[in-house]
Amino acid sequence: MSFFHAGPAPKAPGPRPGTLRDGLDLQPGMAVGLFGGSFNPAHDGHAHVAETAMRRLGLDRVIWLVSPQNPLKDARDSAPLAERMASARTAAAMAAAGPSMVVSDFETRAGTQWTVDTLRALTARHPGVRFVWLMGSDNLAGFHKWRGWTDIMRMMPMAVIARPGSQLDSRTAPAAARFASSRVPAARARLLPDLDAPAWTYLTAPLNPRSSTALRAARDAAARL
Repeated sequence: MSFFHAGPAPKAPGPRPGTLRDGLDLQPGMAVGLFGGSFNPAHDGHAHVAETAMRRLGLDRVIWLVSPQNPLKDARDSAPLAERMASARTAAAMAAAGPSMVVSDFETRAGTQWTVDTLRALTARHPGVRFVWLMGSDNLAGFHKWRGWTDIMRMMPMAVIARPGSQLDSRTAPAAARFASSRVPAARARLLPDLDAPAWTYLTAPLNPRSSTALRAARDAAARL
C-alpha cells in the first residue's frame, strides 16, 4: 500500500479490465479491520498485529490489503504480487483460521495507488460496514507524511498496535499530537468500530520482533553464500 507523498501523484491506472466486484464478502453491520502494506514478505509480526486487533476490537474480519507496488519504492526490491499475496496468506493463517482473515488484491482490482483513495473506494462499495484502519506503531511515527493522512483519520476509526522499537516515537508522533483529543483508552478499544471518526486507540501486547526488512536482508545474505 502506498503511504508517502512527495510531489505530484502519478495518474492512477484505473480499474483492472473485467473486474466488477472487489472479491470481498462483507455485510452491513460487520466490524472489519483494514490492514494494508506491501507484505514483502509477510511474516508473523504482521499476524501479531492482525490477531491483536481482531481480539481487542472484536472484529468480524481483518482484510489484508496487499499493494500491487508502492510507486515511491524501487520495484526491483519488491517480490511479484502473486508471491507477496501467497506470503500474506501464510502469515494470515498463523493469526486465525477460517474466513476471519482475508487476503485481498483490492488495490489492483480498483486501480488505486494511495491509501486514502483505497479507503474511499472501500467505504463507497460497502455502505454500513464498520471499518477500522489498522497499522503497526512503526507506521504511526511517519503517518503525518502520508498523502491525505488527516482525511484518513476523519474517514474511519484507527487502531495502532505496538511494534518493537517504535512505541515511544509513535506515541509522540505528530499525528498522535494532532488528534490527541480523539484518542480512545485501550480499555475501551472494543467500542472503536462504533465510534465516529476521528477516533483512534493504541494497543500494547507481547511484542513480535520480526520485520520484512530483516527477512529480506537475511534472504539476500543467504543468496550471496
